[in-house]
Parts: sequence; C-alpha cells; structure tokens
Amino acid sequence: MINVILKTALVAAVMFFIAGPSEAQDIQRFNPDTIQTIQLDSVVNIKASRLNVETFIQAIVTDTSFYQAFRNMKKYNFIAENRVFTYDKKNKVNGKIFRKIRHRNSGPDKMQYLIKQDTGKVFKKNGKYELYTLEMFDYIFMNAYKSEYSDGAFASKPADGKNGSYKDKLKTLIFSPGRPVKGLPFIGDKTAIFSANMRQYYDYSFYSATYLDSIPVYRFKVVVKPDLSSWTKDGLMIKELVTIFDKRNFEILGRSVDMKYGNMLFDFDVQMNIEMSYAGEVKLPTKITYQGNWNVPLKKEERASFLIVHKDYTSGK
Repeated sequence: MINVILKTALVAAVMFFIAGPSEAQDIQRFNPDTIQTIQLDSVVNIKASRLNVETFIQAIVTDTSFYQAFRNMKKYNFIAENRVFTYDKKNKVNGKIFRKIRHRNSGPDKMQYLIKQDTGKVFKKNGKYELYTLEMFDYIFMNAYKSEYSDGAFASKPADGKNGSYKDKLKTLIFSPGRPVKGLPFIGDKTAIFSANMRQYYDYSFYSATYLDSIPVYRFKVVVKPDLSSWTKDGLMIKELVTIFDKRNFEILGRSVDMKYGNMLFDFDVQMNIEMSYAGEVKLPTKITYQGNWNVPLKKEERASFLIVHKDYTSGK
C-alpha cells in the first residue's frame, strides 16, 4: 500500500509539467504571472478554412521543435529568474524561492547565482525539499541550467534515485501532450485525448491572434464538451489544452493545459503554461508558469505556483 501511495504522489507531481499559455486562474490565490503575451483577433471558421482540426492535431502529436527549443538553450547565454511559492490550506504563502541565474554557453561553470533566496517552509531538516513539486522543478530546470538536455527528440539519460523513472516520464508529458504515457498508475490512457475513443468528449476551435505584439499565430483550443454528464466530465483528466502556432512556419510557440482529476487515492487541480519566443530565428523558452494543488493519503497536501522567465539571450562566448 505504501508503494501505491508513493506512486500516486509522484504521478501528481509529474502532472505538474504538461503545458502552454493559460487563460484562466481557476485556483483562487496569489498569481505570480502578470505577463500578457497573446491578443485574440478573430475566430477562424474551420469549415471555410483550408485548415482543419486534423491539421492541428497532427502538428501537435508529431512536433519535436518544442523539445528542441529547450535543447537550444545550451547554445546561449541568458538570465533566468525563477520564483516559486508554496501555500498553506488557506492558500496563504508559506514558502518562497527566488533564483536569479546567469547561464553561460561555454566553460566548466555554466550556472552562476546572482540572487539566491529561500524563506518559509521550503526545505526539510535533512536538506531535501518539503514538496515533490519542488523536487520536480529542480530536476527539470536547475539540472538543465547546469548541463544540457539530451540528444534525440525524447531521449534522456535515466534519472537517478527511487523517483527516477517518474521523472523521466515527465518529459513525455511536457513535450508530447495528447499521447498516452505508459507506467503512470491510475492514469492509463487519460492523457491520450486525440485517440478515437477520447475525441467524442471534446470540442475544437481555433482563432487568429497576435503573439508578443507582432507574431501572427493560430490559437488551437481543445476543451471538454459542456453538455456532457457530470460523471463523464469528472472522468476526463485534461479539461482544456491550448496550443499556439506561428502562422509563418506552423511551429508551436506555446501550450497550456488545465487538468483536474480525483479518485479514492489522489486528486489534483493543475494549470500549466510554457511559452517560446525567438532569438533571431531560433525558438527558445521564455516563460513557464504553474498553479497546482494535489493530495494523496498519508502525504501532506501540496499547493504551489511558480513563474520562470528566461531573458537576454545572446550567443556570444
């Protein structure tokens, strides 16, 4: 039973990393994200357009450029500002992490702390993080700043430690939303929202929009149908997935996910956001946000949010 509980805790922590530009703040508390990047222009009539739902779905499930954008970071100098907040049961902030980091694209020391501040309930007495959410955050970002993302679209060196296999599955969830993820207990194929069986539960729409004041984009939205029964809705893990496509090359510039699910062993409520921009013609990650609650038996409920901003990309040595 303890192993089952540990796995469910890790599933919920792993869930924190499917993503894109979020349009709603469902969890009522402090929101560190105040950066607005997209403005809708008009709805696009799917029937009258040369584009169709299948065009967007195929682009989502076959895309590797989102992962490549994270790998491209190793080629650049940049500044990362990471703000992480944890909350008590009343959604009052009880822990804060702030990191301002200079990343270098060459030399043995790729990461230099410019500011490193921790306040409140962040670490246990043994020095480990209080929350799995923070552990996952550290694994994805701090390790990336220190080293590199691996070669290949979804290849990775196996993560170390007892939680390693779950950390590795997390990459599939980030870079390949809509596909099933094997080995996540109690979730099964609930992430495979583009399968023949799952499509009947979702509506699709896309809009013409402007991103970062100048980039013409399409905003493709997949959302649970409003007329489903409550029982059916509760069984769908992904409530909404939004993907932003650059009209000029049809590459993905951003994606968001809104997930909520619960059963007798765990429940979670997560909204996540990853956005890209360009340094010259190279796509690079610029903003990542997360809001989430999750809970499992015999474990402390986790409530956290974070805002990560990457800026001042340069390719010089």
